[in-house]
Amino acid sequence: MLGAALVATAAEPMKGKTATATAVFAGGCFWCMEPPYDKLPGVVATISGYTGGQKPSPTYEQVSAGDTGHIEAVQIAYDPKQVSYEKLLEVFWHNVDPLDKGGQFCDRGNTYTTAIFYQNEEQQKIAEQSKVAIEKKLGKTIVTAIRPAATFYAAEDYHQDYYQKNPLRYKYYRYSCGRDQRLEQLWGKKG
Repeated sequence: MLGAALVATAAEPMKGKTATATAVFAGGCFWCMEPPYDKLPGVVATISGYTGGQKPSPTYEQVSAGDTGHIEAVQIAYDPKQVSYEKLLEVFWHNVDPLDKGGQFCDRGNTYTTAIFYQNEEQQKIAEQSKVAIEKKLGKTIVTAIRPAATFYAAEDYHQDYYQKNPLRYKYYRYSCGRDQRLEQLWGKKG
């Protein structure tokens, strides 16, 4: 699997057999942000990691301590011929609480805040339009930041595909954190 040594810059999409584009979203615990994208047709790969801070090559312990400025995020390589950036944003919004400025669900602090890291002006424009639409839909102020992409650092191997490697622990964490319960309050039951 991908190790902590993997670093993808904002302008360098992940390499694959198809021409891919890159999206980076912070939605609280990165373990919980991989599954909805992994099952989405057109997504080539997801990587859990850290971005937005100033410390190069941070570790999980450093990011969790809150001294790096980084937040947990997921980097998504996708085939734009199969899935649009708009669709990726739709999945993002429906997997976060965009009203919570203190973190996400049971995970509190800056490390777990929501953000969209745009790779170019087109992504920025689409993200801003999407945020306005969600604000109108919910009728409340959306606190999710829209920021320029920064260097993305892959998290340690044991974090990658955690939901597949440790399904019972993952399900217990997700349930006890209240993530699905809050998402249902915000967005309704998933069909």
